[in-house]
Amino acid sequence: MSVNLNLSVNGKAVSASVDPRMLLVQLLREQLQLTGTHVGCDTAQCGACTVHMNGRAVKACSMLAVQAQGASVTTIEGLSQNGTLHPMQEAFRQCHGLQCGFCTPGMVMASIQLLEDQPNATEKEIREGLEGNICRCTGYHNIVKAIQHCQSNSATA
Repeated sequence: MSVNLNLSVNGKAVSASVDPRMLLVQLLREQLQLTGTHVGCDTAQCGACTVHMNGRAVKACSMLAVQAQGASVTTIEGLSQNGTLHPMQEAFRQCHGLQCGFCTPGMVMASIQLLEDQPNATEKEIREGLEGNICRCTGYHNIVKAIQHCQSNSATA
């Protein structure tokens, strides 16, 4: 048995026939070939699968694809526009907020949500806001620096 699903992914209408048990991350990676959304733990602990659904950060490994029926989903691939990186992606690049890069897509997506919710977040609030995302390489220093860089640049824009 399959379910017909209609949603928007990165601004494009998508129709898919999915098993009702399929996870959103599987739809994105396996059917839509959007492999920037990573699977790290399968338990919503690491945040590597973070995407935006209807403007809010969600963990795609803990959601069924059918829960996205009619929704607007943005993945890391949908952030850049016309070859220009999103300001958060650019901040991660400039501040070396990545090392191996595995957690980076989810970290970027979570960071965007963090600054939308707390535009004047302190360093402590940024660190607390990233609790749902795990990086095993960087120690978070440059990730926090990247978020602060993006924060200060958006405050002056």
